[in-house]
Amino acid sequence: MKVLVIEDDAALRATLEKGLTALGWNVESAMNGEDGLWAATEGSFDVVVCDIRMPVMNGYDVLKNLRERSNWTPLLMLTAKDGEYDQADAFELGADDYLTKPFSFVVLNARLHALTRRAVAPRPAALEVGTLVLDPAKHVVHRSGESIELTSREFAVLEYLMRHAENVCSKLDILNNVWDSAYDGDPNIVEVYAGHLRKKIDAPFGTSTLKTVRGRGYMVSAD
Repeated sequence: MKVLVIEDDAALRATLEKGLTALGWNVESAMNGEDGLWAATEGSFDVVVCDIRMPVMNGYDVLKNLRERSNWTPLLMLTAKDGEYDQADAFELGADDYLTKPFSFVVLNARLHALTRRAVAPRPAALEVGTLVLDPAKHVVHRSGESIELTSREFAVLEYLMRHAENVCSKLDILNNVWDSAYDGDPNIVEVYAGHLRKKIDAPFGTSTLKTVRGRGYMVSAD
């Protein structure tokens, strides 16, 4: 399987190339975001590993440009920062996974294989569930033509649920994919955000898109 590594730190880039090659990956690399975007656009890869903080073009812009071009190659964001907003921003723009430095090659390898096992069907620019529409690239949500204002975290939770529409997502699923991996607070924070979302996407419209599945989690589905 072929992986593209976009990393400006020469030492880490060399380490990633060597480590992933030893694990059986066919590795191609780029030393900055601009070169990485060109490589990801012109080439064919099973998965991309992309640093966030880079010169010329940062990882967020690489990701945004790829998704705007309807390039849905699974992408894992790699960064030294562990702030929850970095992770939320990455997911909002269409990232598939997130790993902070320092990292274990065992974990990285497992994450990359997990991404390649997922269905690679083209994803639409906008997600639609009934009359509810979420556009990850433009960062907007609207229902029946009426704009809905969400916070960054509310947007990230809703996007995750809409990407898994008609499927039940547990609290743990949502925490692992929307909150930072270092988060060790109350998992009931998910309930709080589910309540916030219902007040914004359902209550004003008399709909029931966001549902609680007792004992299992949450699901969004068309009325």
